[in-house]
Amino acid sequence: MPFHVVPAFSRIGEENAFAVLARATDLARQGRDIINLGIGQPDFPTPPHIVEAAVKALRDGHHGYTPATGVLPLREAVAADVERRTGAAVSPDEVIVVPGGKVTMFMAILMFGEPGAEILYPDPGFPIYRSMIEFTGATPVPVPIREENGFAFSAAETLSLITPRTRLLILNSPANPTGGVTPKAEIDALVAGLAAHPDVAILSDEIYGQMTYDGLAHASLMAYPEIRDRLILLDGWSKTYAMTGWRMGFSIWPKVLGEAARKLAVNSYSCVNAAAQWAGLAALTGPQDAVHAMVAEFDKRRRLVVEGLNRLPGVSSATPRGAFYAFPNIGRTGWKAKALASALLEEAGVATIGGPDFGVHGEGYIRLSYANSAENIARALERMGDFLVSRKAA
Repeated sequence: MPFHVVPAFSRIGEENAFAVLARATDLARQGRDIINLGIGQPDFPTPPHIVEAAVKALRDGHHGYTPATGVLPLREAVAADVERRTGAAVSPDEVIVVPGGKVTMFMAILMFGEPGAEILYPDPGFPIYRSMIEFTGATPVPVPIREENGFAFSAAETLSLITPRTRLLILNSPANPTGGVTPKAEIDALVAGLAAHPDVAILSDEIYGQMTYDGLAHASLMAYPEIRDRLILLDGWSKTYAMTGWRMGFSIWPKVLGEAARKLAVNSYSCVNAAAQWAGLAALTGPQDAVHAMVAEFDKRRRLVVEGLNRLPGVSSATPRGAFYAFPNIGRTGWKAKALASALLEEAGVATIGGPDFGVHGEGYIRLSYANSAENIARALERMGDFLVSRKAA
């Protein structure tokens, strides 16, 4: 007897980086030498003092449930950290600790997504935005992120897409997959224009906020008091502290939405792993040397990647200003993006992600993560060059 699964599940997508990771792992098990520039996670270990804090928490008996929003010392530390970095006063009561950044997206999109509603999201952008919007039955409205604009969003273009049906606007800077950073002047213009749309909520994904280069300061939406009553901040530990597998994120909610988010937490995951929360506290309150060293190393790799990509036949790469991704234009190679990414993995042993996996505006690009060693990056670029010289587009 066939099951009747609700139609929403036929609309849910996935993050193809994990599919590429699985294929790369399978090829490596077969004895292939695979260089993975596909997955977006730091190749650094979690700093030892953070690991030790989790071990101590377990030994000290932190084995039970915690409040759904997170233990108070951790929420206090999050509030203090966000205030230090953005200048915005934050109450611990506005903070919800969540098991990874995706949970904040899930909550926010569930709150505002339903048939008849529209949700704006960056394209190319993190694929879970569109996936979750479609799951709720809302209409996904892509905000084009264009290379000619430095892979920053355009305030004017974003505002032009808002209609009476718009419920939520999703923003991401520094950005995945492009490495783009939106300048403060553009954010100023967007916030000013949003005054004409007071019923549109905002989800600002700032998970890469501490990874900017060339002296560029991250401009947080938290710094704009005029939108605080409708702003949801997404941030966390995964990228900044090399803690992807710990599943540690946090969000800051306006008071009008916080109770609904807390109830979603209670109904879905109860609370975040207790010991991991004490590790998160150590990350925020302990030494930050490892963070600075990691970002400095990413900066070196960024330069290596951009220089190498721009030497490849038919490839050009803008210089990313944040995160740890390059999004080179492969239009002159003659390849479609996903076909090229697949061939690079299967034939050259280099894992990348095709631009269309990040949205309809991603064709003509592939994403490379430079969260891998400089040695591996150099080897990968050499393989890509040999492939493009010897192999014509299918």
